[in-house]
Formats: sequence, C-alpha cells, structure tokens
Amino acid sequence: MNIIVCIKQVPDTNEVRIDPVRGTLIREGVPSIINPDDRNALEEALRIKDKNKDVKVTVLSMGPPQADVALREALAMGADEAILLSDRAFAGSDTWATSTALAAGIKNIGDYDIIFCGRQAIDGDTAQVGPQIAEHLNLPQITYVEDLKIEKDKVIAKRALEDGYFVIQSEMPVLLTAIKELNEPRYPSIKGIYEAHKGDKVKIWSAKEVRADFDNLGLEGSPTQVNKSFTPPGRSGNSEILQGNSKDVVSQLIVRLREKHFI
Repeated sequence: MNIIVCIKQVPDTNEVRIDPVRGTLIREGVPSIINPDDRNALEEALRIKDKNKDVKVTVLSMGPPQADVALREALAMGADEAILLSDRAFAGSDTWATSTALAAGIKNIGDYDIIFCGRQAIDGDTAQVGPQIAEHLNLPQITYVEDLKIEKDKVIAKRALEDGYFVIQSEMPVLLTAIKELNEPRYPSIKGIYEAHKGDKVKIWSAKEVRADFDNLGLEGSPTQVNKSFTPPGRSGNSEILQGNSKDVVSQLIVRLREKHFI
C-alpha cells in the first residue's frame, strides 16, 4: 500500500504579527511548524504503516526552500520519502492554485491508495485544499475523519459532524482529511532525527517537472485575492468578574444583561 500525506509548513499562530502599514504577516523571527491537522494526518498514515510493513508513506509539500525543515521532521517521525514542490511559479497561490500544484505532484508520484490531508491550515482556515485535490484527481473523499479502519481495499471512516457523526465506507484510492480527534501525533525519535538530517533526503520538484498547469498556478492563476489583512482592534471598556457560587453568579449575570437590554 502507498500512502501520500500532504503537509504544510505554517507560522506558529501564537507568534504571528501583522505589519500595520503593509497589512502582511511579519514572518521574520516567527517559528514555523508542521500544520497541526497535517500532523494528525501523518500520524494516521504512520499507524497504518506500523501495522503493515509493506506500507510506504510519502510526504508532499508545496512551499519555499525552508519548508525542507518540516519535511525532514516528517521523515524523522517515520515517513519513507519526502518531496517538496518549490518554484517561483507557485508564489502567491490561493487554495485553488495550491491544490492544482499538489495534484500535479501526486500524479507525478503515480501509485497511491490513500491520500491524507489535514482538515485545514491554521494560517488560512479554509479547509478547501484537500477536497480540491480530490476533485482534480477525480477521487472519492471523506472529510473530518475522527476514526479510521482499513479492511482490505476499503476504508471505513467516522466523519465528525457538529451534532454527531457519519460512518462512511469507500474503496481505494481515496482522499481523507484528518482532524485532531483522530489521534495523538508521535514525537520524532533521536535516531529518526539523525537519519532525516543526513544528506539530501528531500526531493525538490519544479512546476515543469510535475507538468503542472501554469495557467492555474501562483498569483496570476489564483481566482481568490486578499484585499487586506489586519489585526482586529482590542475591546475597550471595563470588565467585571462576578463573585459567589454558581447560583449567585447566574443571578448577577441576568441582572447585568437586563441593564444592558440584552434580555
């Protein structure tokens, strides 16, 4: 079985700041991490590999050369192969252009049974790239996977909903998007870290090498344009902490809400 996991290197959102003049993210000095949902996707692929040594796990990412760090971390966790799509032609890509590039990379890899993606990236929160990849590749997809079983050439997934869940079965090949409830990602081993940083372990592919559609790449090929980014202004006014037992606090809260004409 061959599994491809799409991962993204993102800024740690606890440290993100926005340039007040340009309205762009200040990335200098901001630590980068593997997108959290993507770590869950990778962990699930590695758990399948743990149960079956014939499984090969390939991690794929699109980004600048420094995304090499995230891919080496994935190798240290246990992935077998790492590929980075890196080309100036990819710069400024929205979700459509990103999924176009990743789908081209997956086609270039060729043989696969399961494609894992994280539900969404914390620097965009769109949850669009995984489903778009499935559409590009004409694959069935199951999103928001919180539990997964493999039975021969089929997957049985528990898909989370706001007020419950669906259990869905699909034949392979299939694309799945993972959420944090699916598992607890492992830490890289010392040996894994050492091996991942020996030599040129990450393959670099250009847009031309994967035969990507240049009309749908980068800023020019992105139908979505960001007009402005800004930090929301802080709330003004005084705050009040209500004291007492739960019954007293509720009574005080109702009084305050009536005073403000909220109820």
